[in-house]
Amino acid sequence: MSLHVTEFLLNPAKDEFGPIVVLHGDDRYMKQEAIKAIEPIVLGDEEDTSMTRFDGKRLERELPPSTLFDELKTVSMWGDKRLVIVDEAEKFVSAFRGKLEKYLEAPSKSSLLILDVKSWSKATRLAKLVAKIGLDLECKELKGGQLAKWISDTAGQLHQKQISRDAALLLVEMVGTHCGQIHQELEKLTTFVGDQPRISPDDIRAVVGGWKAETTWAMTGAVRDGNIGDALKYLDHLLVAGEAPQKILGGLTFVWRKYFKATQLAVQGTPLKQALKDAGVFPRDVDSSDRYLRRLSRQRAEKISHWLLETDLNLKGNSRLAPRLELERLLFLLSGKS
Repeated sequence: MSLHVTEFLLNPAKDEFGPIVVLHGDDRYMKQEAIKAIEPIVLGDEEDTSMTRFDGKRLERELPPSTLFDELKTVSMWGDKRLVIVDEAEKFVSAFRGKLEKYLEAPSKSSLLILDVKSWSKATRLAKLVAKIGLDLECKELKGGQLAKWISDTAGQLHQKQISRDAALLLVEMVGTHCGQIHQELEKLTTFVGDQPRISPDDIRAVVGGWKAETTWAMTGAVRDGNIGDALKYLDHLLVAGEAPQKILGGLTFVWRKYFKATQLAVQGTPLKQALKDAGVFPRDVDSSDRYLRRLSRQRAEKISHWLLETDLNLKGNSRLAPRLELERLLFLLSGKS
């Protein structure tokens, strides 16, 4: 069977692998995602003891081909299945195509072989054997309508969110065509929209903003970690580049409304780390956010919503201070330095 890897990853368990899977193309991220999806299906809880990886270049140059085939025929001591992966297998396949074809005429019933290659000619006898009894997955970047469809399918099936074609194309325009990067942004967007069923172009503009968005994230991280000097430097970069003060405040609000919600949950009795998770803080940021709120103190954390609202009103005309000074004041308050 032949599929594009993105189609396979939407529901890996529905496809039969047979004795061999070939990953062909130049998208390393998607190849690794495919392997991560295949491992637990084939091996269950025995990944560490029933999986072997070979460097294809070394296998072709330094080791006899029997090394691979002996491994495939070895019975696992710990599980019913073995998974054998050959990375960068291009030259190995070229050099030992006949031996691979002979192996596939009577393959081991307890082993799955994964070959990682860049190019794959479907006219060869080996390719035809793979298509008949195994699975070949094309791991190349999608373009145009195919990419927009994949974004829509991924948002719907993995994140339960709708996304229009225009929004999908805007996401590609801002992020590029690399599926790994797009998927990371979809995860951020899913968190950003919360219970809303649809990801809109405005949501994408708010969350995915090129270097300005990255600078905003760096600024929020610096505030959280108490590095007020770095935070002010990032703020200056944004303002000098023409970023609207209200938009900068929007980035801060997106992060700190989660901290305020977590504070409320913690006051009600939820352990702080769990409260942060429940409030939607990214898993990788939970530990640093826990340290931040403990350093800030409960009394100050309960004022977060007030500080954000006050700054918003001041930027809209309630204050005579320059927008830069309003934002600098907010950064000092949020960092716990004032």
